[in-house]
Amino acid sequence: MAELVLKLLGILFGVLARTLVPYLRKLKQGKVKKFWNGYWIQAVASLALGVMTTLLIFPQFNVTKTGIGLEASVKLFCLAFGFGFGCNSIIAEAAKWTSLAGRQGKGKQNE
Repeated sequence: MAELVLKLLGILFGVLARTLVPYLRKLKQGKVKKFWNGYWIQAVASLALGVMTTLLIFPQFNVTKTGIGLEASVKLFCLAFGFGFGCNSIIAEAAKWTSLAGRQGKGKQNE
């Protein structure tokens, strides 16, 4: 049971971390000056999408031998975190490429 919880939390935190990276980058660059109420809506939506993404990719995460003890648990969590972060990165990049292709097609039609 503890192994299942570690896997799910690792994937969820990885997915959510990848979702927050663009916001944190904009915050560091000074593009975001203050936290406005619209961010709460985005945060809740990101959390909901993060949970859905986690549940969709969880069946693909297969670790056959985890080991025993705290070190094995930390390794499992880190592996699950990386899996969730990577899968969400692939989804985010595919969405960007798809929207880019759509914008380029619209631009050519207008010319």
